[in-house]
Amino acid sequence: MKIIYAGTPDFAVPALAALIASQHEVSLVLTQPDRPAGRGMKLKPSPVKTLALEHGIAVFQPETLKDAEAQARIAAEEADAMVVAAYGLIIPTSVLNMPRHGCFNVHASLLPRWRGAAPIQRSLLAGDAETGVTIMEVVPALDAGAMIIKGSLPITEQDTAQTLHDGLADIGARLMLQSLNKLEAEGRLDAEPQDESLVTYAEKLQKAEAAINWHDSAENLSRQVRAFNPFPVAQTQLHGETCRVWLAQALPGQANAGEVVAVDDGIVVGCGNGLLRILELQMPGGKRLKARDFLAGHALNIGEKFGSL
Repeated sequence: MKIIYAGTPDFAVPALAALIASQHEVSLVLTQPDRPAGRGMKLKPSPVKTLALEHGIAVFQPETLKDAEAQARIAAEEADAMVVAAYGLIIPTSVLNMPRHGCFNVHASLLPRWRGAAPIQRSLLAGDAETGVTIMEVVPALDAGAMIIKGSLPITEQDTAQTLHDGLADIGARLMLQSLNKLEAEGRLDAEPQDESLVTYAEKLQKAEAAINWHDSAENLSRQVRAFNPFPVAQTQLHGETCRVWLAQALPGQANAGEVVAVDDGIVVGCGNGLLRILELQMPGGKRLKARDFLAGHALNIGEKFGSL
């Protein structure tokens, strides 16, 4: 089949790679315009654009899909289907209706749970036992389309948003290709409507949520640290400076909130309930370090305190 692919960040790369390696033809890639990045603020192409150009695929980067010129470019492809994965632009109904078989989305949650912008992080913060990917029909309402197929992924106590992201991207690629192969063979895909009574929304992450409140439970703080790795990274105060906490685990025990009670391979800190063992952290201008390496270069004594921002 002739496919239009719409995606932008790293999450969307595995599914595009799978389609490129398949019998289907990716005739056009839609991705967001190049954005300034890095210290020099030079324009940087999206990961999806980079992969597309490596394989000689035409790339189209409109600021919006609402104008007639952009819609004419998409209509000219006369595609059999459009695949969407973390594209980041609203797709008008007129565009959704252009491909012969419609548009299909790779969404990183087990819908109807966690519609919206940050499903991976919200599942971690909520303490969900599992997450997953849903291949769904794209409709004008946010992540509200009928569900075609799901794949689940257990959430362990070691998982971060990054590890779940990578696992889910791979599952999404496999399920999307499986769905398109079935669509080609049978000419249609069965889809189950979402139960609206079970819908939850994954609100966009706010940087203010990264501030650690040491009066919270160690379990919640462990989830917060893991959910905000690699962005925006949980933060606290240490010696009057902002300290970023990259990895941590909850331990049983009790101590004053924010107080350091042990320093070894980890930095053990009291919480509102339980203890938090910091495993990796970073000070301003410094590298991300394992706790033992951090302690070799920073004086930190039992009884000192971490403070909330």
